[in-house]
Amino acid sequence: MSFRMNRRLFMQATSSAIAAGTLSSVAGRASAQSPGGLRVLVGGGDVAKANMEAYVKPFEAATGIKVTPITDEMSAAQLELMMKTKNIAVDVWSTNQAAAFIAAEKGYLEPIDYSIYQKDQLDGIVDFAKMPHGVAALIYSTVMVYNTQKYPANRPRPITWAEFWDVERFPGARALPSGLNGGGASGPWEEALLASGVAPDALYPVDIDRVFTSLDKIKPHVRKWWEYGSEVQQIMREKVADVVSSFDGRAQFLIDQGAPLEINRNQAKVTWDFWVIAKGSPNAQNAQKFIEFATRADRQAAFAQLMPYGPSNLNAYKLIPEKVAVKLASHPNYLKNSIPVNGKWYTEIGQDGVTNSGRLLQRWNSWILQ
Repeated sequence: MSFRMNRRLFMQATSSAIAAGTLSSVAGRASAQSPGGLRVLVGGGDVAKANMEAYVKPFEAATGIKVTPITDEMSAAQLELMMKTKNIAVDVWSTNQAAAFIAAEKGYLEPIDYSIYQKDQLDGIVDFAKMPHGVAALIYSTVMVYNTQKYPANRPRPITWAEFWDVERFPGARALPSGLNGGGASGPWEEALLASGVAPDALYPVDIDRVFTSLDKIKPHVRKWWEYGSEVQQIMREKVADVVSSFDGRAQFLIDQGAPLEINRNQAKVTWDFWVIAKGSPNAQNAQKFIEFATRADRQAAFAQLMPYGPSNLNAYKLIPEKVAVKLASHPNYLKNSIPVNGKWYTEIGQDGVTNSGRLLQRWNSWILQ
C-alpha cells in the first residue's frame, strides 16, 4: 500500500532533484490557494478518500474555510527543499514519528496550539500522541500473527516474544521485519530485547549489542526477513511462515478475507503518524483549527470506520461499533499490554554524528551477511 511505502521512503529520500520535481508538482496544484484557505496533503488511494470524508469535507462545512486537498505524500527531501526555498506549498500533512521528530529538531514545524482544544477532547487523546509539534492522526501496531492451521486455538501458542524465540517449545517457521525497514528505525529491535528478558518499560535506550545477541538465536529459524507491508502480507497469504511479526492492518485484511490467521496483541509494538504544520505557513491559524478538528472523537470515529487505523482520541471508541473497534490497535483493552515505540530515540545523534537508527542499520548490514 502506497501509504506505508511512503512512510519508509521518507527515511530514505535523498535526491533533491527528484524532490524538486515532486515539490513543483505539489506547488503547482496548490499555487492558486491564497492565505485564508488551507492546503492539506491527504495521501493517496483509500487513505485519501477516508481523509476527505472524515476530515476535509466536514471541516469545510463546519468552518467555511476552503481546503485544497493534495493527493500526495511529503518526503524528507521535499520538506527540506520547501523550507530552504521558503516556498511553503503545503500547510498540513501527516507523517511518521521519526520524520516528525527530525523535522521538529530542524525547526521545520509549527508548535501545536493546544489552547484551542476543548478539555474533554484533549483529555481523550492518549498522552504519547500529544507532542509539542504534532498530534497523532492515527495509531497502528506491529503484532504477532499465527497461522491457525499450525497453531490452532486448542494447542499451545507463543504469547510473548520470549516464547516466539522458543523454537523448541513452539516449533515452526518464523518471519520478522528486516533491519532495513525505516532506514533502521523499524527493525525487530524491541522484539529481540523483549525476547532476551528486557522489561517493556526498560527498552530505551536500546542496547544494540543485546539486540544482536538475541537475533543470533532466532536467525536460523527465520524463513524471511520482510521489508514491505505487501511482502509480509504475501508471506501470510502463502503460508511461507507459521508465526510472523506483521503490521496489524495487513493481517486483519487477510483475516477479513477468510485467511486462517489470528492476531496476538500482547506486547504489540504501537506506533503512530502525526498531523504536523509547516513552519512559516501563511495559513497556520487555519492549520491549527484543522488538526484540532481532525482529532475530535467523532471525526476519528468516522475515519476508523473507513480505514482500519486506531484513533488517538480514545473517546472515539464510544462511537465506534464494537465489531470495528476490536480490529483497531488503540483499543483500550490492547493499549494496556502494548509498547509505544520511542521514535525520538531513533533520531538522536551520537558523538560520531550518526543517528541511532543509522547505527542499527550499519550493524544490521554487516550482521545479516554473517
